[in-house]
Amino acid sequence: MRFTFVLAGWPGLHDMRVFNDATNKYKERFPHPPLGKYYLVDSGYPNRAGYLAPYKGTKYHLQEFRNSTVPRGMKETFNFAHSSLRNVVERAFGVLKMKWRMLLKVPSYPPAKQARIIVACMALHNFIRESKLMDKHFDRCDRDEHYVPIEVSMSQPCRRDTGVLDEDRDMNKFRDQLANALYKS
Repeated sequence: MRFTFVLAGWPGLHDMRVFNDATNKYKERFPHPPLGKYYLVDSGYPNRAGYLAPYKGTKYHLQEFRNSTVPRGMKETFNFAHSSLRNVVERAFGVLKMKWRMLLKVPSYPPAKQARIIVACMALHNFIRESKLMDKHFDRCDRDEHYVPIEVSMSQPCRRDTGVLDEDRDMNKFRDQLANALYKS
């Protein structure tokens, strides 16, 4: 539940341009996944080599699965597993925003100052986590791996689908193989 790379200062909350800027402009410092490994990304990103996205247009968020007992079909089964694993990302942001409440609505400082505040809060977040200091927010997440603060999960922006144009066929095939194996097990 630590942050490994921060690029703050772009306007907006979620934009593929920010990701492309981070991976291109800072390619020497951006922690790209090693060959054969991948990061789990949300539906706002395309399925590409090194970045495994869920199926779009299919039930995804854990909250959507609470009313039904089990996922239905190969794609829902994959998305449920993907969301369960990606939940640690939501929990890390949840702890960050609960601990530093001002991040829920950053004061209207100049953009450069806002960016420094965000980076400082993330650095303090990592310091507390790595120091293993007593912390009620981290303790709650450590006790319950499904816990995501309500205020934070409700403040998440809507994700825009990027479409399949930017998707990598090999990663789509890999995702289908994973989904099929999960569904059959």
